[in-house]
Amino acid sequence: MPIFEFRCLKCGKIFEKLFITRQEEFVVNCPQCDSDSLERVISKTNYVMGPGKGGGKTKMTTKSCSSGNSCTSFEIPGPE
Repeated sequence: MPIFEFRCLKCGKIFEKLFITRQEEFVVNCPQCDSDSLERVISKTNYVMGPGKGGGKTKMTTKSCSSGNSCTSFEIPGPE
């Protein structure tokens, strides 16, 4: 059962929606303002991966992506 995270483009609220199947048809509205103007966001994780086979370390970069919000990307080392 996938859980997707959405951000309301009208009020900025971030919320989750649980789906029973991937093929499920759905209508999602913001629970705060009832807007249907949404974007899917990538959920934050609560762990960091260790070094890959190449021995490198995971590089994390955080930048501002909208007013009051930040976006983080990970460069994960692996086999060359």
